[in-house]
Amino acid sequence: MTDEENVLNTFYKAFQELDYLTMASCYHKDASFSDEVFKLKGKAINAMWHMLCDRATDFNLNYHLIKQGQTFQVEWQANYLYSKTGRKVANKIVASFEFKEGKIFKHKDVFDFWRWSRQALGMPGLLLGWSPFLQNKVHLIAKQTLDKFIIKHPQYEQ
Repeated sequence: MTDEENVLNTFYKAFQELDYLTMASCYHKDASFSDEVFKLKGKAINAMWHMLCDRATDFNLNYHLIKQGQTFQVEWQANYLYSKTGRKVANKIVASFEFKEGKIFKHKDVFDFWRWSRQALGMPGLLLGWSPFLQNKVHLIAKQTLDKFIIKHPQYEQ
């Protein structure tokens, strides 16, 4: 098993346990993260995982590592109750990674936003989940929520 595979297994096993401190230890200090909701750098990535782990309800996660030459992808699915609505979500995600100095340097998660929004938001997600309007609104609310979390947890201030 390569060093990168060890880091990814450590990260996802910690995620299964909602262990945000171990997850954070897998990232390079100058890392970047992006998905359909967040675009983050540095300590803000660790704050996001801390916030999501703290809020996780009825959570479980399964993952599968895929090695493609020198790069890695992880197919994973998180099942949880979305905190804003209490609705059940089964989010299927494909993650890609780049490493630097033995740590995750670039992490990009890709998922079907419309599928997620139908589950998480119900009728508004069904009707508008495809639209930039709803996607931007979810992005803005998530950013505001994370900003408030960081204020309460100054160890994540940049």
